[in-house]
Amino acid sequence: MADHLVVEALLTGTPVPFRDGDYSAIAKRPVDGTVRIGWLGLEGDAVADPIHHGGWDKAIHLYPQDHYAWWRERKPDHRLLAAPGAFGENVASHGMTEEQICLGDRFSLGSAIVEVSHGRQPCWKLDHRFGARDVLATIVKTGRSGLYFRVLREGEAEPQGRMDLLDRPLPQWPIARVFRLLIGGGHKAEPDAVRALAGMPVLAEAWRDRARKLAE
Repeated sequence: MADHLVVEALLTGTPVPFRDGDYSAIAKRPVDGTVRIGWLGLEGDAVADPIHHGGWDKAIHLYPQDHYAWWRERKPDHRLLAAPGAFGENVASHGMTEEQICLGDRFSLGSAIVEVSHGRQPCWKLDHRFGARDVLATIVKTGRSGLYFRVLREGEAEPQGRMDLLDRPLPQWPIARVFRLLIGGGHKAEPDAVRALAGMPVLAEAWRDRARKLAE
């Protein structure tokens, strides 16, 4: 079992005009040097839509760079896939994907400690960012979603470091499974699993609510 992630880059962004009067901070850029990590994420990072983005359960977004080669095969020469940040991630990492990273996993991030809260539910902004109509649907179908952390201990981190796995309380709940049940349409096949998720405090509140609705 892999016991750490290799961090390729840490990225932040601020809201800028995106489409038809909408703003977005999805276009993030790598930071140089040490970055402060607070309860709401990386210092210098911001969100345009605080109702759907940011907050305690969505403090830090990780997208596995392990997926980039797969995406490049499907979107050859796409400029966004030439460097980290294509999916709006704060942490660009290698070593584990949603198939191995589990709900409730705790990792070090520099001197901070972070905890996996849920997967990333894709929205229309990814299609618009890529200039394509299939990115959102492809993520839902394949589970290449990325994931979110909440911050349990504030600290500082530097790019090109590593994130050590400190604790894994729920090895039976990889994020890929959680995503498949709650977002990918798998809830009908495993109703007991969905009911279990609805009662898990470690799962982000929005996804617990979703699990409760799907279980009804």
